[in-house]
Amino acid sequence: MIYTNEVENMCSVTKGAKHEPAPIPEEGKWVHAKKIEDISAFTHGVGWCAPQQGACKLTLNVKEGIIEEALIETIGCSGMTQSAAMAAEILQGKTILEALNTDLVCDAINTAMRELFLQIVYGRSQSAFSDDGLAIGAGLEDLGKGLRSQIGTMYGTRAKGARYLEVTEGYVTGLALDEDDEIIGYQYVSLGKMTDFIKNGDEPNEAWEKAKGEYGRIEDAAKIIDPRKE
Repeated sequence: MIYTNEVENMCSVTKGAKHEPAPIPEEGKWVHAKKIEDISAFTHGVGWCAPQQGACKLTLNVKEGIIEEALIETIGCSGMTQSAAMAAEILQGKTILEALNTDLVCDAINTAMRELFLQIVYGRSQSAFSDDGLAIGAGLEDLGKGLRSQIGTMYGTRAKGARYLEVTEGYVTGLALDEDDEIIGYQYVSLGKMTDFIKNGDEPNEAWEKAKGEYGRIEDAAKIIDPRKE
């Protein structure tokens, strides 16, 4: 440690009060976080790339400063999916400080990591008041059955109105319209369920039928249109 002459020539003044860092809530406990290993948290965050053409939702499960589980979901950029694949290999096993200072390949993923770091170290995690936090594997619960990201894709124009293309339940195959051409429901196919049916031995057409569903007043529809073709 090097001191300037001004500091060297100062007389010593004893520090009196001990000012602890503010405690933060972590997994059902109040913690005075002083080191990276003091941090445990499960949380989500969203990041975006510089041109804002794509976004990443990042989920981390951190135990004693180490990332034990990472879920990376991306949308809007084809290259970002490949970056997410690399990030899934990079993130697990790193401390949150290492991860913050590691190139996670994609701007959106790096930005999400920054946002999560801030949440975690300030005690604003999803598991702040959960005793012992969440088990490793909890990140998959966001995906639901079939382990597919929940995606909503809607499109609309002033000239032709709205089109539902993808909803949480799945791929939209039909939009139900009433006599005034207003949307009153939709038909869909759960691609996750369909894939599972095929993996279990069903023929594709049979799996397609079994994975179908609908929402809304389908029976009252004056017509049903294909949102991708009509």
